[in-house]
Amino acid sequence: MKDLMESVEECTELASVNSLEVLLFSLGKERESGDKRTFGINIFNVREVIYVPEITGVADMPDSVEGTISLWGITIPVINLPAYCGIKLAEKPATMIVTEYNKHMQGFLVHSVDCIQRLVCKDIKAPPRRMAGRYGGLVTAVTEVAEKGPIMILDIGKVLFDVAGFYDEDSIFEGIAPAADENITVLFVDDSSVARGRIRRTLEEMGVKYISAVNGQHAWEKLNEIAAYVEAEGGAVADKVQLILTDIEMPEMDGQLLARMVKNDARFKAIPVIGHSSLGAGRERLLGEDVDAWVEKFEPRELAGTLAKMMCAITGCAQSPRHRQACGE
Repeated sequence: MKDLMESVEECTELASVNSLEVLLFSLGKERESGDKRTFGINIFNVREVIYVPEITGVADMPDSVEGTISLWGITIPVINLPAYCGIKLAEKPATMIVTEYNKHMQGFLVHSVDCIQRLVCKDIKAPPRRMAGRYGGLVTAVTEVAEKGPIMILDIGKVLFDVAGFYDEDSIFEGIAPAADENITVLFVDDSSVARGRIRRTLEEMGVKYISAVNGQHAWEKLNEIAAYVEAEGGAVADKVQLILTDIEMPEMDGQLLARMVKNDARFKAIPVIGHSSLGAGRERLLGEDVDAWVEKFEPRELAGTLAKMMCAITGCAQSPRHRQACGE
């Protein structure tokens, strides 16, 4: 496993535009069907791959939460991923993938890990409706890899939201002030349903309008539809959309390529782009000069503050009392 983690560290330095590095793993052979499927998780979220240590049981936790372990002086929850996905195994999982997501550490029990695979985002698609409903709705994207067959990309944020209780939905939105100018529309882009829900609520707390897209390609299509509409009216796209908020790694087109295309297109380059990701500290370098600001998931108050400042820069309302309240000044 040491060699595997060294490969993880190398790959995080080699990420390129519109590609995704994933750690491939198996949840084991399903007892009833005999199927053994391959899954993938974003390597930027992976911190360690270890054999399952001794787990301390915790009372009153969901069935798929095995308990906790102490790692690097931190107590982290351990989630049995096959159990969460409803897969009944003949034997207990032997491997743990330790991840960091939204400043939280957690361990996922899996059957085995395979390798690190670089995927091209344009080859990664949204899952078919039937598949999207399997595994607790955990599959956020699918692709095909030679000699490995279908790969299902997992939305670990949904697992944490469902079983780990990391998020107090009310408290994380407390203190969000109304925007200084509600006459703003934000186009936000994220392939995770959990992320889209939190962004949507943040914008609603601010009282601003929004348009959502499930990946970069979907957002690009929406921008072009808006451009065609305003061109017929003799207006500008920036009159309809004032801000773009995008995740980085998504199927079909990632946020890095989307931001670059926006900045290189005369119709859209006046619209500020904000990067929004759970990849952790320092990952903003992946978007470089293609974004105007950066905010980490999931920090609704921080997101609202960043959006408010960008909005006030656009509308010129920086001296108003409402601006000072929205921006926390």
